[in-house]
Amino acid sequence: MGRERITSGLEAELAKHTGIEIHGGNLRIVFMWRRIRCRESLGLPVTKANIKHAALLRAAILHEIKLGTFEYGRHFPDSKHAANYSSAKDERLSVLVERYKPLKAVDITPMTEEKYGYALDICVELVGKDRLAGILLPEDIQALRAQLIETRAPSTANHYLATFSGFLTWCESNGYCRSGLAAACTRFAMSEKEPDPLTHDEFDQLLTKGCLHPQDKAAITLAVYTGLRLGELCALALEDIDLTTGRIDITRAITATGTFKVPKTGKPRTVLLMQPAIEACEVLMGIVAGHPKRQIRVYQNRHEWRDESVIPLLSPGTQARKRVINVWFVSTAWNTKWAAIQRRAGIRARRPYQTRHTYACWCLTARGNLAFIAKQMGHKDFTMLVEVYAKWMDDESPTELQHIWTGIRLQSTRNTRP
Repeated sequence: MGRERITSGLEAELAKHTGIEIHGGNLRIVFMWRRIRCRESLGLPVTKANIKHAALLRAAILHEIKLGTFEYGRHFPDSKHAANYSSAKDERLSVLVERYKPLKAVDITPMTEEKYGYALDICVELVGKDRLAGILLPEDIQALRAQLIETRAPSTANHYLATFSGFLTWCESNGYCRSGLAAACTRFAMSEKEPDPLTHDEFDQLLTKGCLHPQDKAAITLAVYTGLRLGELCALALEDIDLTTGRIDITRAITATGTFKVPKTGKPRTVLLMQPAIEACEVLMGIVAGHPKRQIRVYQNRHEWRDESVIPLLSPGTQARKRVINVWFVSTAWNTKWAAIQRRAGIRARRPYQTRHTYACWCLTARGNLAFIAKQMGHKDFTMLVEVYAKWMDDESPTELQHIWTGIRLQSTRNTRP
């Protein structure tokens, strides 16, 4: 009877306190920290005094957690969980992202920095600016993905996720959050959009019906016969062209805001010109021959740039009737001009980027060398050509065997000559 009364008294005392358990004959406390259920044995036998002690300890821990001062290793230095649970630091996302931005900015241009900053701010706002990085779970990132795709195109959502993933990787490496969060920023699958190149007839219509000024006709010809990216085309200067050797040096690109940066690959390249492109350059150079030089700054990253004094090859001022006009074309202005030219030509509307696809497809159907075409277009290798333009290479497959055999026979004939 006496033992039963003691047991009953301990159970009653234990029932008074939440989060106190008996495990292996000793007392154990249970609490939530960083959204993890923590269980730690105190190594104390089950007595009323020890139960009260455990309850006070648990209350003190909960108070420290609320204040943000709780240190797992200080309370439980011998716990096998101490190292894992104490690795993350209690820092709010809004504080961390402002710490991260200037560190990231060292490696990018001011224009990219602005773009990254906007994406980071959107993501942090959606996740919660006051959220502690240490308590984030992969499901929080999955919830962010769901919110992003609700009102944004997959390409935009993927840009935000890629930017936020970089931030989370930095947080993980510095111990601000648990590992695996950056990996949860999985991108959305995007449907493959096939190139939609101009036909030769449509190209002729653009030049004969759509273009009202020699500059436009020459610019479109140059775009189609070089495959330049729009930012590279609009950033061309008279000094970039060497008609003697038939080449253009691509050393810069212009952004939508009118600032200059290095080309997409980060490296300059040389584009060799076919005869139509040479003739187009002659027209454009003649138009701007008397124009003044303009001072521009081309950014490599935030802390590296070069200053140049050049004459814009394509300038809105050549045709403009307004007194105040931009010196350089930017993507938005060229998009407007391109749309009007297509409308007058009466052809199906396409994005200006299709002139680049046109160059690639025309070169491939003419059975040009893949490595050469890739180098002209500024690709690292010809992998992208194979992936993106396989259809145009396949179009020539019925005659390819004969083409190869003709080449082998010709080579064999040369080698057997006395």
